[in-house]
Amino acid sequence: MDTPSAPTPYGTPDAPRVAVRGEAHLEVDPEIARIGVTVSARGTDRRDTLNDLTRRNATALDLIKTYGDGVEKLETGAFSISPEPAKHGRGERIRAYHGRVHLTAELNDFTALGELTTRLADLDLTRVEGPWWALRPDSPHHGLARQQAVREAVKRAREYAEALGTSLAALVELADIGAENSPSYGYGAPPGAMRAAAYGGAADLAEAAPLDLEPQRQHVYATVNARFTMAPPELVTGTVR
Repeated sequence: MDTPSAPTPYGTPDAPRVAVRGEAHLEVDPEIARIGVTVSARGTDRRDTLNDLTRRNATALDLIKTYGDGVEKLETGAFSISPEPAKHGRGERIRAYHGRVHLTAELNDFTALGELTTRLADLDLTRVEGPWWALRPDSPHHGLARQQAVREAVKRAREYAEALGTSLAALVELADIGAENSPSYGYGAPPGAMRAAAYGGAADLAEAAPLDLEPQRQHVYATVNARFTMAPPELVTGTVR
């Protein structure tokens, strides 16, 4: 019996292969912005501290919800209330209790974003961080970048073939870079310039002026590896026909 020949990754004289990489880079406007809100309370009585934290958390949630459809997602994260032991003295003496609740809000209305962050930061013992600008995981910009990377790969391969005086015959392989261990889409865009915090007593009677926030442009990258077969070129010693 004839032994089957092993596949030739580099092609054959009758079907030479060309391997290329296609890359794309788009710069687009963000679609969403995330902010983190930490509501705090502190007191010498555990129950009073918990009640204060509950009230402030409800105030922050109610305020965020007033922006309606401009807020796509509102989530409560970590909650904690912990005792602070007295520095001196014996036994389990407690100096104070500290309570915290962390909220995350995702907005698509950037006009309301500056106003909301300012109003949140004006609340008692409330810290606001962000915004973190991002695209949605299913944003069409990701697909556009991948399509552009594929077109770039085809263009590059065709240029190699034309340099040899021949043409592409068939696509053999198309793969994302690191397809076997590709990272999931996330919101890795660096935070914007706004970082606001409010710690203190009652808010001023006059509301603070809304922050003017400029959306941060997002960079979308796509890279593919592609292999093609070519029609056999007619090579002449020293030249290419």
